[in-house]
Amino acid sequence: MQVITKPDTIREIIKGVKKKGMTVGFVPTMGFLHEGHLSLIRRASLENDFVVVSIFVNPLQFGVGEDFERYPRDLERDRELARSAGCDLLFVPSSKDMYPQGYATFIDVERLTEGLCGASRPGHFRGVTTVVAKLFNLVSPSKAYFGQKDAQQALVLKKMVTDLNMDLDLIVLPTVREPDGLAMSSRNQYLTSEERKEATVLYKSLLLAKELVESGEKDTHVIRKKMGEVICTAKGAVIDYLEIVDTKELKPLDLINGQCLVAVAVKFGTTRLIDNIFVEV
Repeated sequence: MQVITKPDTIREIIKGVKKKGMTVGFVPTMGFLHEGHLSLIRRASLENDFVVVSIFVNPLQFGVGEDFERYPRDLERDRELARSAGCDLLFVPSSKDMYPQGYATFIDVERLTEGLCGASRPGHFRGVTTVVAKLFNLVSPSKAYFGQKDAQQALVLKKMVTDLNMDLDLIVLPTVREPDGLAMSSRNQYLTSEERKEATVLYKSLLLAKELVESGEKDTHVIRKKMGEVICTAKGAVIDYLEIVDTKELKPLDLINGQCLVAVAVKFGTTRLIDNIFVEV
């Protein structure tokens, strides 16, 4: 497995790979890999001839007071995990190479970024779409892989790919969970032992929403109220948002009619966790 840091170098390597007629699978990450990331890499390895994984903690998607400086980083550990999962090339650029002096170009996807995490973290998705577009241009993948845990991000990136006529397939794979249901996330390591126990209420609330819908409940106000009651059983939980939205524009719904996304963001101490589930009537 090669480890490359320079954008010009990876561009030349990919040109050589494509001249051989090989397909390229790509998994963009911010590192501190866990089983969720590895499941994406393994899938990419199954479906492509050559797999690229990027590790870049993107400063553009962190707001003031967020955890950019303390975001977990362990390149040696990540290198071995990526290699074992089937990665052929690990791309680890620096901020100065991705955003050199005078950098002034950004990508905004409208409407889809207005609610949920977009409302809680202004500018976050502008940073996500900008860096992912740059990475897509450097790697030129046939397929790119993302996790369902970041459902809004996946929908935003799909919209970007469609609207900008990008020549790739964006594939979203199911959320990978711990045995007790907590969605795997690099930020889980911030949790204290007590917060880790409390955090299981996220998935419990989502399962309750699914059960209510399956039993015939369509009123989102009723569902959200009952979900909130579950989350509030964790004494340290502070709800950022708890929404039931459509899957095209991510607009809040009063009544469920068809498929919708149930999404939650909750703080446990200083750690903000997100999770979601699709439900349908």
